[in-house]
Amino acid sequence: MNKFREHIDVAPEEEEDLGIKIKQAPAPAQAEERNLLATFFREGVVSKETATEMLPFLIFLAFIGMIYIANSHFAVRNIRNIDKLGKEVKELSWEYKSLKADLMFKSKLTEVAKTVDTLGIKELVEPPKKIVINENEH
Repeated sequence: MNKFREHIDVAPEEEEDLGIKIKQAPAPAQAEERNLLATFFREGVVSKETATEMLPFLIFLAFIGMIYIANSHFAVRNIRNIDKLGKEVKELSWEYKSLKADLMFKSKLTEVAKTVDTLGIKELVEPPKKIVINENEH
């Protein structure tokens, strides 16, 4: 009756009894789900040999993935630093322009005259005199 069991001597009555027992007691679904992964590796597409052969390649892919993630984090950090430094440059530029305008205002002749007037120094009305030294005098 059973093509796979030709070499085993079992009476047909015993074979039917075994068949009925198997049909009446199906395996629980959880046991099938637990063994699904095991049977997939044992009998399915991927065997232990092919899995171990592919292990170096999978490790290489994992390493490349980690490098990709690290590079992404490094790029984000650099972009944040660039934005931060750009804001700082703008702030320092405005500060420079403000200080330059103050210096230009304070270095005007009228502002300098007001500042040194409190010290008792007055602005010259007559032009400065040139001092000339002859070569034979020294």
